[in-house]
Amino acid sequence: MVSTITQQAPSGIAPKRSAARDGRFEPGWVLAQSLFITALFYLVIAFGIVVAGNRDAEASRIKDVVAVEGIRDNMLLGYGLVVGLNGSGDKLKNNAFTQQSLIAFLERQGVNTRGLDLKSKNVAAVTVTSLLPGFARSGSKVDVQVSAMGDAKSLLGGTLLATPLYGADGEVYSVAQGPITVSGFEASGDSGTSITKGVPTSGYIANGGIVEREIDFSLNDMSELKLALRNPDLSTASSIMEAINARIGPGAAQVADPGTVALKVPASYAGDVATLLADVEKLEVETDQPAKIVIDESSGTIVMGENVRIDTVAVAQGNLVVKVEETPQVSQPGPFAPEGAQTVVVPRTNISVDEGSGQKMAVLQKGATLRDLVGGLNSLGVGPRDMITILQTIKAAGALQAEIETR
Repeated sequence: MVSTITQQAPSGIAPKRSAARDGRFEPGWVLAQSLFITALFYLVIAFGIVVAGNRDAEASRIKDVVAVEGIRDNMLLGYGLVVGLNGSGDKLKNNAFTQQSLIAFLERQGVNTRGLDLKSKNVAAVTVTSLLPGFARSGSKVDVQVSAMGDAKSLLGGTLLATPLYGADGEVYSVAQGPITVSGFEASGDSGTSITKGVPTSGYIANGGIVEREIDFSLNDMSELKLALRNPDLSTASSIMEAINARIGPGAAQVADPGTVALKVPASYAGDVATLLADVEKLEVETDQPAKIVIDESSGTIVMGENVRIDTVAVAQGNLVVKVEETPQVSQPGPFAPEGAQTVVVPRTNISVDEGSGQKMAVLQKGATLRDLVGGLNSLGVGPRDMITILQTIKAAGALQAEIETR
């Protein structure tokens, strides 16, 4: 039998024990350590959630970056008459096509107007356009756009008569009719003064066209789908391929070119291609774009992508102002001037040149981002017009690693 002898400390004295000496810890220290490890664990999880959330926020759905070949809108076009205008229609003597269309319409209604001098001011000839969506069914409605062809001043208050809309094959796919909504207006007085806001000769009819013919397209019978990228890019196409193969299976998708990803319909989706598209279009991918700067010189608009980079370059922008002031002076003959002396105007010209005070030079280091580039140019007080010239000059110097597209 083994006995255990425990040595107790004298009364009133707490036992002291060194954690480093015997390898054991006080209960309070163990609790603090556990709380610290738990807090650190949850902090790491929270950080991972935030990172994942930011990554998802930057991703785009496949349905937003591609279009499926065969599923598209079709353009429709027609010619018709708008009636009910308040004296703002076509002048029939100036627009023979309007007069002929009006006579033909009245004859179809049983009214003979041949040989009569028509002077109606409430009729206008118009073109009617619309888009027929993919898989639009007979009886569904589409929006139509109406635009004047003649010298009508406004379509406000007009009603479009029944107008057939034709497709590229010459077949009628829709019929449009109804009151026109116009956003602009035109007003004039007897003195010839007029005011115009917007474009009163163009309007639209919401749900004004009724689909009469359907376009046959057997989606579920397809054995291969082609996904066309709206912005062709090899990196984006590769990301789409990887996302689809991870979801559907290896080898299902393949990059055909920078603008196309070919998707073979797996056996499990045979005859149910609609479900395959529903599963694919929800996948999220990271999109990429080439470094490009688009310049619209007519409006002074500059759009730069985030991937624009530049090498080390110094930029100075000078404002040269040449001022020419004409101060003519009058020279009059003196009291004892000879006979025939006349008063003349003597020109006085003052020319001054100001090269600008406080000119600055901005230095942009190699690898500068879009923010650095814009900030450096703004620090010089550069306006959009001058910025266009500077960007083109930097590109000519070989320091701008981006494509410049001028419109």
